[in-house]
Amino acid sequence: MTDRPMQEPTLLLLTALSDQPRHGYGIVQEVLAISGGRVKLRTGTLYAALQRLVDEGLIEVHHEEIVDGRARRSYALTGGGRVRLAAEAERLEATAREARRRLSLADRSGFGPAPKGATA
Repeated sequence: MTDRPMQEPTLLLLTALSDQPRHGYGIVQEVLAISGGRVKLRTGTLYAALQRLVDEGLIEVHHEEIVDGRARRSYALTGGGRVRLAAEAERLEATAREARRRLSLADRSGFGPAPKGATA
């Protein structure tokens, strides 16, 4: 496991798999929803990321079937993936808490931006 921060697409992909297994199209749709439409994973990017995460042991192939002559796989978060996602969520929460704390201090000390509509 690494202490390096996760790239956003990886974070979103693991989050998309955190509540249930999904196939590629379902993952793309979940990532789109979670990101508020900001992140749309392209097919090549998605499957390369899925393979990397399988290789790292963060996700696994949950189910595989043949549909219209093509293999259709669904993926699930592993125990290690769940631990890594939880650690990343905690890291992000700690950073956000510190940012809010510092913004609050700056606002109280007068170093924050002037309130909207205020004149100098």
